[in-house]
Amino acid sequence: MKQQSLGLGHSNKRTRRREFLGEMERVVPWAELVALVSPYMPEGRRGQPPFAVEPMLRIHFMQQWFNLSDPAMEDALHDVPLFRDFAGLGGWDDRLPDESTILRFRHLLEQHKLAPQILQTVNDLLSAKGLLLKSGTVVDATLIAAPSSTKNASGERDPEMKQSKKGNQWYFGMKCHIGVDADSGLAHTVRGTAGSVNDVVEANSLLHGQETEAWADAGYQGAHKRPDAKAGVNWNVAMRPGQRKALDTSDPRQRLSDEIERIKARIRAKVEHPLRVVKRQFGHVKVRYRGLAKNTAQLHTLFALANLWMAKRKLVGAPA
Repeated sequence: MKQQSLGLGHSNKRTRRREFLGEMERVVPWAELVALVSPYMPEGRRGQPPFAVEPMLRIHFMQQWFNLSDPAMEDALHDVPLFRDFAGLGGWDDRLPDESTILRFRHLLEQHKLAPQILQTVNDLLSAKGLLLKSGTVVDATLIAAPSSTKNASGERDPEMKQSKKGNQWYFGMKCHIGVDADSGLAHTVRGTAGSVNDVVEANSLLHGQETEAWADAGYQGAHKRPDAKAGVNWNVAMRPGQRKALDTSDPRQRLSDEIERIKARIRAKVEHPLRVVKRQFGHVKVRYRGLAKNTAQLHTLFALANLWMAKRKLVGAPA
């Protein structure tokens, strides 16, 4: 009996995943990123010919968008025609990258520190479009959990991940520190540290050097007094919650202080937007690798893609 085709590759239903990849196809600066990575790709003089840069870059980005490990990405390329189409890999009979090939491409990006350059390339595009300004920066940090179990090959937790206390709750993992544009909320600086590093320690490293104003929550008290403080930057740090709660709003001066805190909070809210995209839209709530360097490289890529996601309407000229 003749075997019937499943017809999985012929659906044209506009699913949310298809819509998402269609939008990313239009806004990602593929040519610039391919030119960035190409000089570091192996020549492939022996063995099977290597895959081109652009399909591997597209696969790497799909891993970030859909929170897929290397083996899961390999399976998805075999199971999901949409993913193969987006990567430009053709039909069922064509050779597809296996998990080792996907792993080697990621290691190449890490070895040559290309992830921060990917973020810079994206931000250069956004700056050229007038979407990334330089007058102010909002800084913040978020905890990213790491496995605390010792049931692994080494029998120990990742030594580069540390404990941190937030409120009355202890967390184990790393911290992602970001600096975002105070006008658009787009991330321009990303730093990864152990979870035990205090937020204010990284405060001044999150500034790009061209801003005149910086905003932060109450955890950044004293940022302007630190040895690495940048001249000419006015820090607008939130009042401690206990002090603000004690304000007497019947007093005109204290009522004015409370209103100033409200204005600061509205500006600081911009920093939550890229964090929400990375954690909720892309599902990055736990570290995927061991060590800070690999996870920080992934964060650079995630925030580059988050910037494109946030600016997509303006980049494609669609109405808000």
